[in-house]
Amino acid sequence: MTDRDTHFGYQRVPEHEKAARVRGVFDSVAARYDLMNDLMSMGLHRLWKRLAVFIAGARAGDRVLDLAGGSGDLTRLLARDVGPTGEVVILDINRAMLEVGRERLTDAGVLDNVRYMQANAEALPFADGSFDLVTIGFGLRNVTHKDRALAEMHRVLKPGGRAFVLEFSQVTQPLLARVYDLYSFKLLPKLGRLFANDEDSYRYLAESIRMHPPQAELAAMMQTAGFGQCRYVNMLGGIVALHGGVRL
Repeated sequence: MTDRDTHFGYQRVPEHEKAARVRGVFDSVAARYDLMNDLMSMGLHRLWKRLAVFIAGARAGDRVLDLAGGSGDLTRLLARDVGPTGEVVILDINRAMLEVGRERLTDAGVLDNVRYMQANAEALPFADGSFDLVTIGFGLRNVTHKDRALAEMHRVLKPGGRAFVLEFSQVTQPLLARVYDLYSFKLLPKLGRLFANDEDSYRYLAESIRMHPPQAELAAMMQTAGFGQCRYVNMLGGIVALHGGVRL
């Protein structure tokens, strides 16, 4: 792999094309994003997100950045925790996903302490030290330059601020890994075709998980980006991992 190409699932594409290709995937699935997550995780993504927010420990009055905020699941929970004196900025590169998130959060009555922004996680439009907490849930694997996104997360945090990355990861148990591969590559694309008329997007999402850095490698990337106290916890045998770090 050269500095001019990167992976898009198992394909190799020019770096400048990846963001547009990822945008196309999420334009396609935006209206069915919850269905997509339920199919990919068998509904467990809701539990994983609640656990991630509990561990993140947002406090009343905190300013929080929810990167790749998607349809607003993390933002809804975070907005509850920061309360009326805090603020959550939900940021996504994809306008269709932000529109889904805004509609869902509005329907849930989450209005006054949430702000929406369309931007790239690799170049955040915020000053240094702007946030107490940064989260990204199931989005880092779609970023072209993950190292840049991690460095930006570090930059916009206040000293002592925390970052948490919730992402599909590397399964640690061989038998579970075989079952998971069968589900991901045989069943999931067929479910995508059946329920969302979109087999290719679901195949990409399964492939993107396998191309994401495994747990120890991502922890090392966070350290390189400047984070201290980098730790991770596996969920369901490593199907998902929650990484955390602190800006010292």
